[in-house]
Amino acid sequence: MRRIITLVSLTVILFSCNNDDNYVPIDSGLDTQLKTLLNNNSEGKGLSYFMFPDSDDYTKIPQDPKNPITKAKVDLGKLLLHETALGRNPKIEEMKGTYSCASCHQASAGFSSGLRQGIGECGVGFGTNGNGRSINQNVPVDSVDIQPLRSPTILNVAYQDVMLWNGQFGGTGTNAGTEASWENIQENFLGLEGVEVQALKGQGVHRLLVDTEFVNIHGYKAMFDAAFGEVEESKRYTTMNAALAMAAYERILLANQSPWQEWLKGKSDAMNDTEKRGAIAFFGNGKCYECHTGPALNDKGFHAFGMKDFDDSDKAIVLDDAGFDKVKKGRGGFTLKPEDNYKFKTPTLYNIVDNGFYGHGGSFTSVKEVVVYKNNGIPQSAEVPVENLATQFGEINLTDQEIDDITAFIERGLRDPNLVRYVPETVNSGFCFPNNDEQSQSDLGCS
Repeated sequence: MRRIITLVSLTVILFSCNNDDNYVPIDSGLDTQLKTLLNNNSEGKGLSYFMFPDSDDYTKIPQDPKNPITKAKVDLGKLLLHETALGRNPKIEEMKGTYSCASCHQASAGFSSGLRQGIGECGVGFGTNGNGRSINQNVPVDSVDIQPLRSPTILNVAYQDVMLWNGQFGGTGTNAGTEASWENIQENFLGLEGVEVQALKGQGVHRLLVDTEFVNIHGYKAMFDAAFGEVEESKRYTTMNAALAMAAYERILLANQSPWQEWLKGKSDAMNDTEKRGAIAFFGNGKCYECHTGPALNDKGFHAFGMKDFDDSDKAIVLDDAGFDKVKKGRGGFTLKPEDNYKFKTPTLYNIVDNGFYGHGGSFTSVKEVVVYKNNGIPQSAEVPVENLATQFGEINLTDQEIDDITAFIERGLRDPNLVRYVPETVNSGFCFPNNDEQSQSDLGCS
């Protein structure tokens, strides 16, 4: 009888362990330790302080009050951001229809460029995640649309109210009181947040053009009508509404399927022990959470870590040396306050491993390099005043094991493996995207 009972008990146990619906992972000591740290570093909000909402739960996603998120806007913005037919205002006529916003913000590179410097118009090729793109050698260099700093990701931008490394785009919140610096950013006076301002300003800067002709030729009229039906028709098919649609789409780009987010939701086996130890160091001895906090792991601050900028070399191109002196000063180049010099906006850390370049100047090529650099506290740039350097720089004293563990947490725990869910299968023009030059067509298999 005892043997029969034992066999029955074993069968029940085995069945329970193999029934995914009933299986509940058991917290380990690492889980308990990590939860304690999160509770202590969450302004009293607990684990929920670090959690993303679902991407279709618009009411829970931070948004501009002047641009409420709707499905119609998101659907339109998703196509427009990837639409190479939008490249209608090139400096060189042959480049027309060969580039898009996504040339520098593609999902395969974590919604960054896959390069140290993103290239729009006059770029050639794609490679596997944008890493194979290069400058067309048959055009004048000053015709190339190339980024002066590493292209920031548009992933998780709902959790910041200003855009660009210096935060100059955005007419509310963080930029309140900076109006004297808006002379060349008149869009800020519209009172829109940074995501919307960048989507508007960026169309002009990056030689894109939305108008009635574009809308009619490429079949976007019905989508604009659905998204902006309350707008007078004569004002409906515009750069402004295209920007509002693209911004709404950008706001739903959340890395909410990363192992870290799954762990926060209660799946304790979503991360392995190394990644958990990395999270413990991240929110503990590493003091990373002092800047990297909230759902997107980025505060709304600007910090100096003495990292290198671009320079004229075989690895980077500076097109405007006079203007670049202002660019490399980061927040200070915008506010003109000496105490802001060389400070740059805290980036989100999700999927940064997909891009391959790190720091505002792309001067690092691995996550571990950055962790070691911040731990050692020896500036790459001699131009940054010591008094402007972040207090955490060189003051964290991590062990080699903690460095390896933090690296694993960032590279694997914070990587959403399914960003392709945000990419359209096709765009209305039928063009290849995110680039449509001949080499990109071949690289992307759409020639």
